[in-house]
Amino acid sequence: MGQNTTTVTDADFSSAIASDTPTLVDFWAEWCGPCKIMDGPLDEIAGENAGKLNVAKLNVDENPETMSSYGVMSIPTLIVFQGGEERRRFVGARSKGQLTSELADFLG
Repeated sequence: MGQNTTTVTDADFSSAIASDTPTLVDFWAEWCGPCKIMDGPLDEIAGENAGKLNVAKLNVDENPETMSSYGVMSIPTLIVFQGGEERRRFVGARSKGQLTSELADFLG
């Protein structure tokens, strides 16, 4: 994991997404190549937007309950939560520029 992202699990997921600060959760797996490509950009975005956006990573192989309850069918899937509610969902790898643009509403 990057130094600016946190790891969440089935056990602490609900508390991790409950914040009024938007939380971007990256649903990923160790074997997923596109997921690994996202590590750097996500860590950079987390560092550049500290206090405005939390970035968390959930390993779907180790946390199938959360993956299933949010209907995550393919990875990487990134979901923005705010106040415990899903606000936006992205499926598939993206560049840092694409992510920053798509997250603009939450970074304002």
